[in-house]
Amino acid sequence: MTDKIQHSSSFRDPSGYVFTEGNILKRQISPLYFKQYIALKESGFYQKLIKAGLLIPHKEITEDNTGVVIQPEFIPFVTYPYEWSFNQYKEAALLTLKLQKFCLEHDFSLKDATAFNVTFHLGKAIFIDTLSFDFYQDNSPWRAYKQFISHFFGPLVLAHYHGGQSLKLMHSFIDGIPVKLLSSMLPVKTKLSPFLYSNIHLLSKYEDKHSEDYKGEVKHGTLSKGAQQKIIKSLYEYIKRLTLKEASEWGDYYNKTNYTSDAFLQKEKIVNAWVKETGAKTLIDVGGNDGTFVRKIDTELKQALVCDIDNNAVDINYREVKSRKEIYMTPFVQDVLNPSASIGFNNDERFSFKERLQKFSPDITLALAVIHHISLSGNVPFKKSAEFFAAFSNYLIIEFPKREDSWVQRLLNAKSEFKGHFDFYNQENFEEEFMNYFSLEKKETIANSHRIMYLLKSKNAK
Repeated sequence: MTDKIQHSSSFRDPSGYVFTEGNILKRQISPLYFKQYIALKESGFYQKLIKAGLLIPHKEITEDNTGVVIQPEFIPFVTYPYEWSFNQYKEAALLTLKLQKFCLEHDFSLKDATAFNVTFHLGKAIFIDTLSFDFYQDNSPWRAYKQFISHFFGPLVLAHYHGGQSLKLMHSFIDGIPVKLLSSMLPVKTKLSPFLYSNIHLLSKYEDKHSEDYKGEVKHGTLSKGAQQKIIKSLYEYIKRLTLKEASEWGDYYNKTNYTSDAFLQKEKIVNAWVKETGAKTLIDVGGNDGTFVRKIDTELKQALVCDIDNNAVDINYREVKSRKEIYMTPFVQDVLNPSASIGFNNDERFSFKERLQKFSPDITLALAVIHHISLSGNVPFKKSAEFFAAFSNYLIIEFPKREDSWVQRLLNAKSEFKGHFDFYNQENFEEEFMNYFSLEKKETIANSHRIMYLLKSKNAK
């Protein structure tokens, strides 16, 4: 009999919890939630949400008076809000509002609106907390409204004014960015916007003052269903119009590379051929920009993760994923020099990038035109970068730009008087350090360039 292990992030909701049993993720529903669960199931509400593509599908495994166990559809790799591009974040916010609108139409309501109830699966945002639904109470306001502001609306408005990096604040504020902080960080002119004033600044001003009366009892206002629907609609329309106006170095990377067209084509062919030879079905492209090289692979992939530090590049990639219906590809934002850490209570409510990758265990890792940035922008020795890739890679396709490469020279020249301290950056040292963790399968120089492609196999490959 396999052990039943409760998921470390699933302890806050008394309605139930998530656990693993033999590497299969399941959800236990406690008797406390039976009334809601039965109503949601028997009314067909769950199925309507699943059919509409709003809620992760699940199947019921067991049911008795001690609890119900359901098994949700498997998601190979879960991304978190601080790893989403601006437009991914918008889609997650709009999904949450769609859910609340749908709930109100069927006399239910979302009891929470945390951004961590959403992830990306099969090319779109999907809601993953099956127990977030409660009965609608007549004339009661949306109990999750403030949470929606601190998890979705506020961060998106902040990003609109200050750039996509603002969304990474969610890494520090697992319970949502405090409304007071949001208010203080927005430009003064936003107080002249009636919508922003009422939904952020005014909320910040009165959140403590009116949270409790002198007896310490929480005050609950009244709000008709129609009025609540108008608020949901206005939030939806405002968020839908939000844009991100910032340029980036990597958003149009492939228009300013130092490759000739022949060299670029050769690189594509090498990647495609080596992925085929390894028989890889799952991969991650670290520093994959807009997903160009993954799209050139003509082998059928089950799952392809493509991460990049640049919000605009990830947004471009995600737009392509949507338009091409590339449900196998998951783009997300990740800084390899400062990857997402484990956070939350006991540091294990949200898993680190490295932990999730190790569990995902990609058949092959692509690291194209990234090692010189890790080594020269991040000052990371080859030993450390080899250790990083070996922690989760079975096979590794890595591109090494030699010292003569124009991009390498640009990075070295930026070191000014410290340039001499980076003499370690050469092909011989790269090969020596990486061969401590990998065996060399293939090696090929890209014609008319100062770049070499390597196919490496981990010495601990599965």
